[in-house]
Amino acid sequence: MSAVPNPVRLAILAVGLALSRLGLVTEARARRTTELAWPRIVTGIARMSKNAVDVAMVGVAVGSAAISGVGIAGPFWGLAFSIGGGVAGGTIALVSQRYGADAEAGLGLAVRSSVLLVVAATLPVVAVFRAFPTELIGLLSSDAATVRLGGAYLRVVALGIPFAGLNLVGSRVLVGADDSYTAMVLRGSGAVANVVINAVLIFGLGMGVEGAAIGTVVSNVVVAAAFGIGLTAGRLPGAGEFPVTVDPRGRYLDRGTVSDLVAIGLPVMGRNLVWTVAEFPMFAILDVFGRDVVSAFVIARRILGLMNTPGWGFGLASASLVGQELGTGEEGLADAYGREIVRFAVAVYAVVAAVVFVLAEPVVVLFVGDPTAPAVPIAVPLVRVACVAVVLQGVSGAAAGPLDAAGDTRWPFLSQALGMFGVSIPLVYLGTVTPLGLYGLYLAFLAETSVPAALNYYRFRSGVWKRVSREYRPDAGGADD
Repeated sequence: MSAVPNPVRLAILAVGLALSRLGLVTEARARRTTELAWPRIVTGIARMSKNAVDVAMVGVAVGSAAISGVGIAGPFWGLAFSIGGGVAGGTIALVSQRYGADAEAGLGLAVRSSVLLVVAATLPVVAVFRAFPTELIGLLSSDAATVRLGGAYLRVVALGIPFAGLNLVGSRVLVGADDSYTAMVLRGSGAVANVVINAVLIFGLGMGVEGAAIGTVVSNVVVAAAFGIGLTAGRLPGAGEFPVTVDPRGRYLDRGTVSDLVAIGLPVMGRNLVWTVAEFPMFAILDVFGRDVVSAFVIARRILGLMNTPGWGFGLASASLVGQELGTGEEGLADAYGREIVRFAVAVYAVVAAVVFVLAEPVVVLFVGDPTAPAVPIAVPLVRVACVAVVLQGVSGAAAGPLDAAGDTRWPFLSQALGMFGVSIPLVYLGTVTPLGLYGLYLAFLAETSVPAALNYYRFRSGVWKRVSREYRPDAGGADD
């Protein structure tokens, strides 16, 4: 894996080696972190590029109403990642600690229980979205075209929600077992396939937003099947050997394991839901400004999502590496990994943000195809503010990694909730009722990352998470098959 000449890997490693020469990280940890982080970052780039391309394709093919509609449907689709990501947060904590301690029996049970929880939690959501898609979009927008197109997208894409959740669990199992490369191959390939399918359906067959939704569903089904085959067979043609094998015939419901998954996963789910749920009032407030501001916001969020992809790698690398050290009782090494990965992540974020800051205008134009579009002058400064905010997100996400590995997931959830609901959304609202205007939106972008960055880093530095981790280690009474 280390010999793969991937430009993302080489760029991240170059930053890590530069930091090691400055004495900010050790070279050995920089290399190990890079090997685990870069495939996950590539996965993030592929998937967030897919999301951005979805918006760009429907924007070019249908217009700004489609951008707004798909953007407003985004938080509803995001519930899949909130639910699946919450369960997967428990999965990676249990898997990484059991993998580090060679406790294979408990590992298999953790995976099967995670699958059961994801399916049980997402099926009711699918039913609601299928039954009331237009009504749900109508809660957030008064624009008739936006509601119609967003509802059409949501009705179809809802079918992919359980599979998206299962993909997150499968990915976290592999990352927790020190194999982020295979997860990258599967999920990255799914994202590429999604873009190709979308292009055919949107432009070739003229299916518009429904085509984008179908592409998302099909790609998630295929990737979920690949994870299932690989984890049960121990290998997958084209992807090679898997680091762990899970017997699908074992127990799925164990009280102790499910309890641990829920205890760790609920705060992670809550943290993910903060981002998702916050977009509901955000879109409702932005509707006051009109369709162009909503479109600009959607574009800026997609670009912010792309810039945030280093966090996909560093957060999970931190959770996996720290969790493995905790599983063997090496709390000092766990702390060292966590501390150095925070520095590493912030440096990478700063480089990415600087590049996007300079290229903000041409990047925005890619989404609308017209440099004179009304949304462009609104989106460009918003993207540049996002460049500053995303560096703080690097601190927040990397500092949350050790907390996730330890099972200390409530703190990151509360910090994110405070930043979003206590500061960010009120600032946007103030922009609609005071002369603050769009500056409220700019300040909101900064608030949603600066507050959790400060609080998560404080919690990490306190060391409390090490004590919390002792409750979830394999020798703490975990269940067997």
